[in-house]
Amino acid sequence: MRRNCTSLQEKLVKEESEKTAAAESLLKEREARLNFERSQSTLQEDLGRAQRELQSANQKISSLNDMYKRLQDYITSLQQYNGKLHSELSTVENELKRVEKEKATVLESLTMLKGQLTLSMASQEEATKQKDALASEVTSLRVELQHARDDRDHQLSQAQTLTSELEKSKDSTEKSCSELNKLTLRTNELEAKCALQDERIKVLQEQLTTAEEKLQVCDISASETRIEYEGQQKLVHELQRRLADAENKVIEGEKLRKELHNNILELKGNIRVFCRVRPLLPDEGSSTEGKIISYPTSMEASGRGIELTQNGQKHSFTYDKVFAPDASQEEVFIEISQLVQSALDGYKVCIFAYGQTGSGKTYTMMGRPGHPEEKGLIPRSLEQIFQTKQSQQPQGWKYEMQVSMLEIYNETIRDLLSTNKSSSEGTPTRVENGTPGKQYTIKHDANGNTHVSDLTVVDVQSVKEVAFLLNQAANSRSVGKTQMNEQSSRSHFVFTLRLYGVNESTDQQAQGILNLIDLAGSERLSRSGSTGDRLKETQAINKSLSSLSDVIFALAKKEDHIPFRNSKLTYLLQPCLGGDSKTLMFVNISPDQASAGESLCSLRFASRVNACEIGTPRCHTSGRPVESRLTYF
Repeated sequence: MRRNCTSLQEKLVKEESEKTAAAESLLKEREARLNFERSQSTLQEDLGRAQRELQSANQKISSLNDMYKRLQDYITSLQQYNGKLHSELSTVENELKRVEKEKATVLESLTMLKGQLTLSMASQEEATKQKDALASEVTSLRVELQHARDDRDHQLSQAQTLTSELEKSKDSTEKSCSELNKLTLRTNELEAKCALQDERIKVLQEQLTTAEEKLQVCDISASETRIEYEGQQKLVHELQRRLADAENKVIEGEKLRKELHNNILELKGNIRVFCRVRPLLPDEGSSTEGKIISYPTSMEASGRGIELTQNGQKHSFTYDKVFAPDASQEEVFIEISQLVQSALDGYKVCIFAYGQTGSGKTYTMMGRPGHPEEKGLIPRSLEQIFQTKQSQQPQGWKYEMQVSMLEIYNETIRDLLSTNKSSSEGTPTRVENGTPGKQYTIKHDANGNTHVSDLTVVDVQSVKEVAFLLNQAANSRSVGKTQMNEQSSRSHFVFTLRLYGVNESTDQQAQGILNLIDLAGSERLSRSGSTGDRLKETQAINKSLSSLSDVIFALAKKEDHIPFRNSKLTYLLQPCLGGDSKTLMFVNISPDQASAGESLCSLRFASRVNACEIGTPRCHTSGRPVESRLTYF
């Protein structure tokens, strides 16, 4: 019984496994059946769709055939009209022959010639009008034929993909194509006949001219000249209108190209580069043998290309924008206004000016004091930001703004807004007015933000407050006189505006930063003639700019180690050169021939900067509260 029980248990296990296998096969068969039914329904839908498309194609082909018939009827009417024109021309020729026979008698010939002249002129004008109408009709017929050909080709391409039955319709369309060729030949014949009619009309015009000279009737020729002049005037006005439309289209296309170019640069993460050429100074014009700066006139390089000639060799460069010496401060600001707007939208924005000393960097950034029409980028940017702040208040946005300004002088950070004028990094033990000098350090956090310790940060509410602070910083900034520049900036100036916006209706928050930097100018000791303190300043400036060049080279080569710490300037600019900031560099150059070498070095450096990829800009917005203390960069 145990053996029987064991055998029965084994049989039971086998039967259960077979039952499980049978159930699984049954499920697979059901799934296969469902898939088959689904595929059958999709095939039926595809078949119905193909039949409907076939019917629509047949209808379009029938409409094409109707159009071909109408074209044939129209050509027949043109031929009839042409025959009528021939008959009228023959009557005119007979009248002219009759005029020549009746010239013998003076009084009768004059009377007959006047009447026949009037009739011939009217018939000539009518024939000319009929000729022009016929030419316009032939042109419209060609256009209609071209449209018919395009429609036919489109229908053929669709018919070939549907079914083999449409091959028959293809044959019919080929026949219609041959008919179209015949129609084209007929139109060419009509054009030839029109040319013959033109020649006959010219002969008639010569005969009428001789009759006019004998009869001394000059009014008719004057009226013809007047009509022709009016026609030419209309043609000139039409061409001017077309030229204006074409220029508008070119301007719109240029705007679209700029927008797309900016979008591409933002996606690529490249540093944008604008080039600005300052005008020649009065003392430079007499010593200049020839112009070393030129601008390409091609469509691709217009407004973006610049060429510098040195020792007979021409060097070409292309940037995002090139400003000629006649460009105004307003034109320059318009190009960067959208970038300034990005700071209000929650982006980190950095704009800095680079170039040799005396090339116009400070003028570009600050402008000329006492001349409102020559305000620089910093004052204009602040005006735009405060205007936008006012315009966004009805939408629920409220902004807090903080300003800080510093300079890097001889690798030393100076706070330009500090009430203690002695405060600087390099004099921690110096005491002036009872207050020890401060030591400023640069720190970067894990989020890519930069802090400068103990730096004065001022809350601002209006443009006037910022203008007062700018004037205070300008008076505190280090400047000096060299042989190349009467008022040479001897330090790197950094202006920072930190914005914190809250939308009370949507609970949105945006944190943006605008950094505007006026770098000290590079200069050669042989030209600047610096000695003593000026020599140390020049060496410190050139060293920091050389460190900036090393950083740019490392970024361009995508090296693992970027030497940001080689100078205070590069370490402070690290978020702008290697972070998620929108960065723009102005390269300012001098058109003076004596500065051709420095200008060429600046342009080459700007090209390397333009090729650097620093990462895609990131918008700092959120729907939750963030710290009210804003970061530096």
